[in-house]
Amino acid sequence: QVQLEESGGGLVQAGGSLRLSCAASGRSFSSYGMAWFRQAPGKERDFVAGFSWNSVNTDYAGSVKGRFAISRDNAKNTVYLQMNSLNPEDTAVYYCAARGSRGSPLFVRTTTPEYDYWGQGTKVIVAS
Repeated sequence: QVQLEESGGGLVQAGGSLRLSCAASGRSFSSYGMAWFRQAPGKERDFVAGFSWNSVNTDYAGSVKGRFAISRDNAKNTVYLQMNSLNPEDTAVYYCAARGSRGSPLFVRTTTPEYDYWGQGTKVIVAS
């Protein structure tokens, strides 16, 4: 069992930056595939960025590529999402997700059913 807890959300002006953190409990964190998703009001939960399991590869949604960066510190059981050049379209609740080590380690999973564990989310509001 893995428990995930996000932090770091808040209100920021357009053009600003935030860093989200996701602290994970449980063993074998380093082998888990980890990802960030986001859900804007009235919309579906969409993939933002992620690692394949064992961190072989990373992937980003096109809308955030070049602005956001995902990283992880396995010693701290934590994954981060650095968000730069934020715009109002980035306003959403951001969720951390974890996936066990199965299937190919080459692919980053980008859909919600492929993840086993979810955090409660942290809200990001970008003011124009």
